[in-house]
Amino acid sequence: MEIDFTAFFIKYEAVVAMADNAFIKVRDSHPDCVNCKINCSDCCYALFDLTLIEALYINHKIREKFDGEKRIQLEEKANIADRSVFKLKKKAYEELKSGKSEEEIIQALSTKRIKCPLLNDKDGCDLYEFRPITCRLYGIPVSIGGAGHTCGLSGFREGENYQTVNMDAVQKKLYEISDELIKQIKSKYLKLSELLVPLSMAILNVYDKEYLGLAGEDKSPVKEK
Repeated sequence: MEIDFTAFFIKYEAVVAMADNAFIKVRDSHPDCVNCKINCSDCCYALFDLTLIEALYINHKIREKFDGEKRIQLEEKANIADRSVFKLKKKAYEELKSGKSEEEIIQALSTKRIKCPLLNDKDGCDLYEFRPITCRLYGIPVSIGGAGHTCGLSGFREGENYQTVNMDAVQKKLYEISDELIKQIKSKYLKLSELLVPLSMAILNVYDKEYLGLAGEDKSPVKEK
């Protein structure tokens, strides 16, 4: 029997709504600084990972929208992107072991560009309505680990104070939803809620009972009142 993640997807969508509202608020307050526009794909080359709940949600929406040849083509693009991500992360791990600081490594990774598998030939997103939260907030100031970041194509100037979205708080909420999900389905992999994966892997993964630590068990669909 398939697991019903609907209750957790609703909680995730509530975080998405907050992110969208935050973007609108900053955009309306600084219309001269937010330069996001149709066919601007700068954010579609950024390197970032997804929490379990977001990966599950994206995977679900992709399986709803893509099938046949379109699905094959998307998975081919995801495979190409995933190999590039793997090489970058392997190199970063080796640098960390050799003594390079985590801050230096993260800074270097932030400059790397890998084409998102969902970016089409017209510089548009094939899953725009259900794109990740990181994509939704790209273009306005965000803080990560106490440091401010924003799109290099925006008009926000370094050293000035702006309304900023706390990405650590957003991630914390997503971790909490993921953790609640893992506990609710009684997975044997309790640390699965802490796992981060690139979008390419979220596309390629099969989130079945075996992956979620339920193989061989008779589980009912997850439902909440």
